[in-house]
Amino acid sequence: MSVIALTGARRESIGKGGARKARAAGLIPGVLYGHGETPVPISIATRDFELALHKHRGGNAIVSLSVSGSECTALIRDVQYDPITHAIIHLDFQHISLTEMVEVRVNVHLVGLPLGVKDAGGILEPILREVEVRCLPTAIPSAIDVDVAHLNIGDSVHVSDLLVPDVTILTDPGATVATVVPPTVMEEKPAEEVVAAEAPAEPEVIAKGKKEELPEGEEQKK
Repeated sequence: MSVIALTGARRESIGKGGARKARAAGLIPGVLYGHGETPVPISIATRDFELALHKHRGGNAIVSLSVSGSECTALIRDVQYDPITHAIIHLDFQHISLTEMVEVRVNVHLVGLPLGVKDAGGILEPILREVEVRCLPTAIPSAIDVDVAHLNIGDSVHVSDLLVPDVTILTDPGATVATVVPPTVMEEKPAEEVVAAEAPAEPEVIAKGKKEELPEGEEQKK
């Protein structure tokens, strides 16, 4: 993984008000932190950040961060977006060493059309979208490709099947990454049942008998 050059500045105004002022000035507020270090509030020009990372694929970008004349290597730990405008509203940088292991989450990318989907109409169900790994910063994969082309209906790929050079996968080895399930079939009713169900019910007819004629002067018994 390549290291991306990025320049920022210390942010003197902190808190929500300071973050709003930074964004209004075309800057992205952020924080730089590290093990045993005091967090430093910083800001990055929005345009500079977008240009620096526009070719980067996946997460966990590593940057050579220059802040007010001081340089360090940092991992972009979090990028927060506005839920409505999708604009970047905050950045988290972790100060790291390129010679020390880090633990990160990496996206899983399913590759290929499963046999069970192509030949039997099955459905490929992704279960895990990402896995946690430990490795050197420069060995972090942009994504982990998982070949699913060989899967038939009922077959699955598990974390234990993933082989990534120079990377230790920390996620439970027994966890399912993806599986192929049978197609969903609607049960059809027999034609006579469908006809019976659709036929309108006939109104109930109550037969009324003719009143019995009584001799003149006698009343009908109730």
